[in-house]
Amino acid sequence: MSVTTTHFKHVSYLWDDTKATELGDDQVALLIYRSNLLGADLRLTNYGGGNTSCKVIDKDPLTGKEVEVMWIKGSGGDIGTLKKSGLAALYVDRLRSLKNVYRGIEFEDEMVELFNHSIFDLNSKAPSIDTPLHGFLPFKHIDHLHPDAAIAIAAAKDGKKIVEELFEGTLGWVDWQRPGFDLGLQLKACLDASPNIRGIFLGSHGLFTWGDTAYDSYINTLEVIEKCADYLEKNYGKKGPIFGGQKIESLPEADRKKQAVALAPILRGFCSSNVRMIGHFTDDARVLEYTNSNDLERLAPMGTSCPDHFLRTKISPLVLELEAGEDLSDVEAIKARLTPAFEAYRKMYEDYYNTCKHPNSPAIRDANPVVILYPGVGMFTFAKDKQTARVAAEFYINAINVMKGAEAVSEYTSLPRQEAFDIEYWLLEEAKLSRMPKPKALSGRIALITGSAGGIGKAIAKKFVEEGAVVILNDMNLERLEGAGDEFKASFGKDSYATAQLDVTNGAQIQEAIATAILAFGGVDLVVNNAGLSISKTIADHTEKDWDLLYNVLVKGQFLVTQATVAVMKKQAIGGDVINIVSKNALVSGPNNAGYGSAKAAQLHLTRLNAAELGADSIRVNAVNPDAVISDSNIWAGGWAEGRAKAYGITVAELPAYYAKRTLLNEVILPIDIANACFAITGGLLNKSTGNVINVDGGVAAAFVR
Repeated sequence: MSVTTTHFKHVSYLWDDTKATELGDDQVALLIYRSNLLGADLRLTNYGGGNTSCKVIDKDPLTGKEVEVMWIKGSGGDIGTLKKSGLAALYVDRLRSLKNVYRGIEFEDEMVELFNHSIFDLNSKAPSIDTPLHGFLPFKHIDHLHPDAAIAIAAAKDGKKIVEELFEGTLGWVDWQRPGFDLGLQLKACLDASPNIRGIFLGSHGLFTWGDTAYDSYINTLEVIEKCADYLEKNYGKKGPIFGGQKIESLPEADRKKQAVALAPILRGFCSSNVRMIGHFTDDARVLEYTNSNDLERLAPMGTSCPDHFLRTKISPLVLELEAGEDLSDVEAIKARLTPAFEAYRKMYEDYYNTCKHPNSPAIRDANPVVILYPGVGMFTFAKDKQTARVAAEFYINAINVMKGAEAVSEYTSLPRQEAFDIEYWLLEEAKLSRMPKPKALSGRIALITGSAGGIGKAIAKKFVEEGAVVILNDMNLERLEGAGDEFKASFGKDSYATAQLDVTNGAQIQEAIATAILAFGGVDLVVNNAGLSISKTIADHTEKDWDLLYNVLVKGQFLVTQATVAVMKKQAIGGDVINIVSKNALVSGPNNAGYGSAKAAQLHLTRLNAAELGADSIRVNAVNPDAVISDSNIWAGGWAEGRAKAYGITVAELPAYYAKRTLLNEVILPIDIANACFAITGGLLNKSTGNVINVDGGVAAAFVR
């Protein structure tokens, strides 16, 4: 095809001829390059949405003859991060020959297993349900995307007519149909009826475009989406105000965040009635334009149109009937007001399931909402992990964009309830869910470990993330904190953590750290009081300043952090854990240790007192008593090592061996040992234990609890 322009207003032209030339004539490499460019622009597609393909001539390993092979994004992948390992490769002739055994649309699910008989590369990814949609079309390169601008037209009541007029017959149209073998046949029939078209709209669903080369397909895709977006932009406001005009005003940004912090733990508690959920909050301008509008009440219950949106956002959102700026301080009163709303939503979802289910439908899933809208404030989403919650928010913003566009040029139409159910409870979708890894022990848990930018704290944070939790990294030292954040991002990804500067003696910073946790994840339910310092001096040398510092950080800090985080746990009403990292010195009398040892003893008894008080709220409070954890420790980097060495009459270099030899197990204690103890307490096997002390000291008989 001839390229007329590489300058676009509504989409990003990212093609680099130099990079593409380096790939030569490797069509699969060019497919991956094109896919990554398309996935990099969220106006073209959304995370995990859409698929791309190319057809090449290759040598059959069995016959040595040349055959046509289609490479296509495999099941469950994301085109933005696609690699060759994420592609499926199939014999084109075998795939097309499956038409000979196709028994009709009521049997089309059985065709998915037959795709395996068409696999060319035995190391490739499992083929997706969209495989025949690409396979039955003859084009070398094909893009199937879900751009908001195109879906807005595809979901409009007059969508087919708009497409015919806007593209002057150069784009085809296929009415809504669930993805599968039969939809592939419908695409081929559409092309056969109009062989000169450059793409096909799928009603309420998305867009198919193609080209003879990777570049031709890329440009064709951009041009079609650009034309759709330009058409929508020119029509905004022609029918009247967007979404019927604004009904209410948004709160100022700082007040929106304040309301979100106050409310999110309550919402998380409701949404975690079956499984503990992680939250996400956004007050994106597009969300506020929608939630503050006169049309919200009409549009929100309709739900979404595109299956990719629907699968991640559920049948419809829950719209809160709370005033944007109202006082949320009376937690029990707010819960009392929200309880009927959640009960009504769950009843709506159960009725939807019971009305639409088939004899072989999977069991009903969690009836709680995924998307919760708070007019004037923003949108909350809740899911099994942070990435899923964040992506659900992104998809609902896509749905808002679609509704906005469709309403501007026609009238928005959503999927019929039965069609929506058949997507949500599709047996093939259920099979995909059943193949997913089982949740890890700390999945759905939000952990705040004080002093977690290094040493014991960072080891605990790493262990918790590895076991499925999300963490709020914090430290007084911003440089250390930034380094820890970079390390976690590289190792675990951006959705595994948030960061906050925190001095545990500063009440304002504690509240700011908790607000960070709530805005990032929805609450807090696993707290480790780990921040500390050590001062080793004789009674004669110990100053009042030393004493106050030790008690402020170790005792007051533990108290303040526990007090503030427990308040959040009580809002959630789903229990929680507090672990206090204390010390062998809480139980052992040693030389030159009056301030530190007595402060540690206070920490230990505060653990018992809190355990006794908080058990009724299912909040467990336990202690871990380490000893001599020298590796990567701020404590040992200061004067503590010199002080202890002096007390024992040895050199600093001799300390690790000295501490190991005086234990019953003759072991050096490492940060990971403390992290493992914390996981033992929280990982599920000790759920009925509280007020306990676990010694991680290699065995110091004098520190036995008795």
